[in-house]
Formats: sequence, structure tokens, C-alpha cells
Amino acid sequence: MSTLDSPERGAATLAGPAPRILVIAAPYYRDVVDGMLRGAQSVLADVQAETDVVEVAGAYELPAALAMALASPRRWDGFLLLGCVVKGETDHYTFICDAICHGVMEVSTKHAAAIGFGLLTVDTLAQAEARSRDDRMNKGAEAAHAVLGQVGLARGWGVAG
Repeated sequence: MSTLDSPERGAATLAGPAPRILVIAAPYYRDVVDGMLRGAQSVLADVQAETDVVEVAGAYELPAALAMALASPRRWDGFLLLGCVVKGETDHYTFICDAICHGVMEVSTKHAAAIGFGLLTVDTLAQAEARSRDDRMNKGAEAAHAVLGQVGLARGWGVAG
């Protein structure tokens, strides 16, 4: 789905107790990721979510941080990953993006984890900025809606963390 045709979303809802959400942010592009985090926090506030926020060096570290969190004795209902990779002049972008996406999918399916995946993979910084503004096109907010939906599914199926 492109940013321009992203749906208008109302206030988030989630049955049951307020969820505990771990936000793992890779603020290599600090302004972009902070904007996504603001969008996500707005959505999570709708359901009075308790959030913990940790930072990792870059987007490449997101899958490993997720795996560490799942191995921790601490428990969260869901995990929200936020980061940004901007394409450069080499193939590095492709390898990094592929590794991150495959790593997150592998960890999340292995552990049946509720994930909101807010990784921007863009050609330009301007594209990232457009997706992290305080408006309906904020991809952090979109990822927060996704994780709440996944938490709802997990609770409904009795696999909640």
C-alpha cells in the first residue's frame, strides 16, 4: 500500500487489559524515527498501552534485539519495530533490507510473536520524512495499529505472551 492511499483509521481499540508493548527503535535517522514513534505512541495511547522503548544502533540490529527480548524473562504482549533504511549508490541497501525483513519474519513466526513492523525502506530521505509526519500517513502509527491487531489475534487464540 502506498502512503497516498493509506486508509483513514479511527481510534485504536483492543479488548481486554491494556497491552504491554516493547518498542524497539533504530534511530539512525533520528528525526524520521522520532516522528514514527510519536505516531505510534498516539495510537498506543488510545488503548492505554504500557510501553517500553529501547534503541538499537541501526535497523540491521532490529531482528537480534527482537530475539533477545523474546528470550528475556520480561514479558510483553507485542513488539513494535521502528527504523529506516535509505537507498544509497550500492547494493548494500538491498542486502540490509532483505536481512532485516527475513530476520524479523523468522523470529516472529518461530515465537508466534505479535509484531508491528515499521521499517521504512525508501529511495530518498524526503520519502522517509513524508512517512513520519504527524498525519494519517505516519507509518509508525500504521505499525502500531498492526501490532494491536496482532495482540488481539493472539489473545483470541490463547497464544498471548
